[in-house]
Amino acid sequence: MQAEIITIGDEILIGQVVDTNSTFIAKALNKIGVSVYQITSIQDDKSHILKAIEEAENNVDIIIITGGLGPTKDDITKTTIVEYFDDVLVQDTAVLRNIESLWEKYIKQSLSQVNIDQALVPSKATVLMNRFGSAPGMWLEKNNKVFVSLPGVPFEMRALINDAVVPKIQKQFELPFIMHKTLLVYGIGESNLANKIEDWEDSLPQFIKLAYLPSLGKVRLRLSAIGKDKQTIVSEMDKQIKQLMPQIKDVFVGFDEDGSIEVLIGKQLAAMGKTLATAESCTGGKIAERITSNSGASVFFKGSVVSYATSAKVDVLNVDNDLIEEYSVVSVQVAEEMAKNVQKLFKTDFAIATTGNAGPTKGDADVEVGTVCIAIATPTNVYAQEFQMGNHRTKVINKAVNKAFEMLQKEIFKN
Repeated sequence: MQAEIITIGDEILIGQVVDTNSTFIAKALNKIGVSVYQITSIQDDKSHILKAIEEAENNVDIIIITGGLGPTKDDITKTTIVEYFDDVLVQDTAVLRNIESLWEKYIKQSLSQVNIDQALVPSKATVLMNRFGSAPGMWLEKNNKVFVSLPGVPFEMRALINDAVVPKIQKQFELPFIMHKTLLVYGIGESNLANKIEDWEDSLPQFIKLAYLPSLGKVRLRLSAIGKDKQTIVSEMDKQIKQLMPQIKDVFVGFDEDGSIEVLIGKQLAAMGKTLATAESCTGGKIAERITSNSGASVFFKGSVVSYATSAKVDVLNVDNDLIEEYSVVSVQVAEEMAKNVQKLFKTDFAIATTGNAGPTKGDADVEVGTVCIAIATPTNVYAQEFQMGNHRTKVINKAVNKAFEMLQKEIFKN
């Protein structure tokens, strides 16, 4: 069973809006055994939409379209679908009631005709009620193919996928079982990792595929399998992971399905009843941002000092200026002092500190661009390491963040 996702909107093609809808839909389909054959982004143009739908119909079983269902004149998806299906628009009473209810609760204004017209749907469509917006989803069938049109507003689309589209696909089609297990590996490059597990990879059964997904100091190892026999797939997947673990135990941090490394660290700290603070210079608060983007972080995360300037390290974190003069503001000695002092400031069990030169200029420190020092303070000790992260500013910062999490997790395991 294969699907194509078609996103409609000039805003996607000019880079004004990032297409997160396709990512969400692809994940949702994959979970239920539907493979995504292709993702296509097209203009708000009738001929372009018609061509994309026709080509998709020739390639796949399910076509999911998002975007172009708003009340304005540039939203032409619905009328174009009507043309493709040689259909007519009719007013759906339930949709109109939904629109009226939304306006009464939230808009507090009288309905205009363009809003009323959103209750017009193709006569051949099964309406998928949009409880968060005025544009309904629409399910149509032709030549044993399914066509689903959804609003492009992400939270509206997601609710319709979860509440209506996925259950309807599962009910209507006999689907294979798809399983993915993704292992998070930190502190080793893709090529070295491939060499390390080469024999294991070569012995994988044919129905299990391995993919390497490298990204700035980390690699995700994704194992994928598809078939009709769920029990066989699950059993073999577990067997292969058990065989792999001894070979990567020194670099393995967790499963992607359980969350990112900062989520896993948070769970570990919360379970231990331990706390964390950060002192960030070159990373500019990105470590704290990643931690606090997850709910429940306040249980273990006490706070952060973004001591970007040298003066802030001295005045706020009480780093000895003589230490900076002797070793440079970008040094393992200063990083260790930052970690110890922010640990004292917030009265935490663990602390992370970063100081470095992300570039493109050298700044306060006479060190090479890409030099980063990261320190971890624990309940009993503090230590730091110096790294060379390259010469691309964004890459340096993100690699430093990932390395800091990797170092922290290793210390948590020791404690």
